[in-house]
Amino acid sequence: MAGISIPGVSDKYKTNDLVENLMKVERIPLTREQETLEKYKHQQESWRAVNQKMASLRDSVKTLYSFDNPFNNKLASSTQDYAITASAGREAAYESFKIDVIQTATSDRFLSTELEKGQKVPAGTYTYKTGDKTVSMKWKGGKVEDFVTSLNKRGKDTIKASLIGVNRGNKALLIESLKTGSESHLIFEDDALNFAIDTKMIQKVEGEKATFGTTAAEVKGLASLPPQEQEGMPLVDHSKVKLTQNGFFVPERGGFSLAVPKSVSADDSKTLFFTVSAKDTEDITVKLNEQPQEPVLPAPGNVTFKSLTLDNNPSSFELPQSDKPREPLQAVKTDSVLYAKFADGTEKEIPLSTAVFNEGGQKIALSLKEYPGLASIELKNTNTGRTYTISKIESYDANTDLGYTPLNAVSSAGDAIIKYEGITITRPTNKIDDVIPHVTLDLHDKTDKTATIKIEPDTESAKDALINFVGKYNQTIAEINILSQNKGELISELDYLSADEKEEYKKKLGLFFGDMSLTNVKAQMQQIIAGTYNSTENSVITMLSQIGISTNATSYSGYNPSKMRGYLEINEKVLDQNLAENLDEIKKIFGYDSDGDLIVDTGIGYLMDKQLTAYVQSGGILAIKNSTLDKQIKASESKISKLETQLDTKEAQLRQKYGQMESTLNSLEGQQNAINNFNRQNSRN
Repeated sequence: MAGISIPGVSDKYKTNDLVENLMKVERIPLTREQETLEKYKHQQESWRAVNQKMASLRDSVKTLYSFDNPFNNKLASSTQDYAITASAGREAAYESFKIDVIQTATSDRFLSTELEKGQKVPAGTYTYKTGDKTVSMKWKGGKVEDFVTSLNKRGKDTIKASLIGVNRGNKALLIESLKTGSESHLIFEDDALNFAIDTKMIQKVEGEKATFGTTAAEVKGLASLPPQEQEGMPLVDHSKVKLTQNGFFVPERGGFSLAVPKSVSADDSKTLFFTVSAKDTEDITVKLNEQPQEPVLPAPGNVTFKSLTLDNNPSSFELPQSDKPREPLQAVKTDSVLYAKFADGTEKEIPLSTAVFNEGGQKIALSLKEYPGLASIELKNTNTGRTYTISKIESYDANTDLGYTPLNAVSSAGDAIIKYEGITITRPTNKIDDVIPHVTLDLHDKTDKTATIKIEPDTESAKDALINFVGKYNQTIAEINILSQNKGELISELDYLSADEKEEYKKKLGLFFGDMSLTNVKAQMQQIIAGTYNSTENSVITMLSQIGISTNATSYSGYNPSKMRGYLEINEKVLDQNLAENLDEIKKIFGYDSDGDLIVDTGIGYLMDKQLTAYVQSGGILAIKNSTLDKQIKASESKISKLETQLDTKEAQLRQKYGQMESTLNSLEGQQNAINNFNRQNSRN
């Protein structure tokens, strides 16, 4: 039995090979276009590499003449750097000065007693204050470890909590202020105060206390009464001020003066504490306005005897009437009622808030440091519908933290003290930037002997910037050389390239041979580098080669082809000497003002930046080349897509055609086999 043949599958007649050979010829235009597309993409990648090198070089030269140029950087050194260091701004003067660190600024750091394992922190509101910062946390209760974590999340740069191992796994709680200075004491409030007392972190101190304003005899009338705002309005009077169990009660239109004992006011470490509360009442102007404004004669009256009543005759005398009746009184409402009066007769208002209406009133704390020369406290209640109550006044020593002192103080808040050229200076922090212009001092410890701080030019940063510039320049020149010339030694001379990088560069070698844009920019860059720049008539440094940077800085006398490529070299010894002696002159050759308009308009850095910007800026020379290649790539991709579609159609047609041919051949072969079989059968018969 003859084998079964399926057209397009069994390939009995080699039609697949025939179609493939025909398609190879058809694919020649596609292959050629694909090669063209790869060439465009390779060129675009190469232009982008050039753009990257030039942009990097431009950024480097910008730093050499801009406002932030490294030639203006300053270095500050200290002979006692364990105790004091310094950093100098760009505008700091070259100088040296002497400083003694008497003490560094410290913060409050309080330690509790040993806590039991698994100790809990009770639920409540925990409030901590230090300086002008407040941290308040509502705690639901739990382990002390969790309390520390939660408090540190909220404390940030204000307070810090930590657990210190002390004995057999037990720990103590450390709470510390992150603010230094004598004005930044750590203060506990709300439940934080109770917990600090319970853990013996602090204890209450019965320090020196003075109390006044407790007897009616201390109340005096106001030396100067407020002006009468309206005709007929009662004057502010102290006669109705009463002493109650809550303090002095001041009715509407009432006032008084309470003298501060001299023994208290003379001590500026004291702080006065008292409470002021207020209550709105029925306005007195309502009843005052109901009273007659003109004089009125009384009724004539009558006489009664037994059942007989005789009325008096009305008076025939007429009282005089005012030509202009008085205007109704208007209510007075103000919060400006509490004042501090000084020995020189001046006054300063003590501001009150809406807290005076709360239960317990508003708590007032007056530091005598802020109120020097305080003579008396005066309350001038000019309101017509409000009363005030002021409690007795107590004074505490502010240095005892309002009545509490630490039991285990690791450190206490204090100011930094230094001597600058023999002058004693105090500051609340260890970073001091307002003593020497443009210089910041950092205090670390007490000095054993006087430290000398010296401000000098930062030649190292200037040197690094110049080395970076030379490196970027040489990389750009190398990229241009490889792309514009077809010489293999250009790659082998670059010792810093890896094997893979050399292989990549071999693919780029001579890719843009004859492209004038590359040869032009190289020539322009070399012209700028070799130029002369006279910033002044007496300039010492006018050329880059004078500071040890040139194409032959090492003065090699033999023939070396690589030295002809345009690469820069550095003579480090010459460069170091010039940086030490002519730093300002070096700065000027990279950028200076030639026409007196205070704007840099020439110099190596300025001109190089200007030249490179024309190539790398948006819409520049390299951008235009890439844009052109973008269009060519898109056109090529579109052409490839069309060719692929055409080839697919062509291949399908060929396979269909030859499939039909193979089917016909198979049919003819089948008929031939049938005839042969018939003839053989007849012969046997």
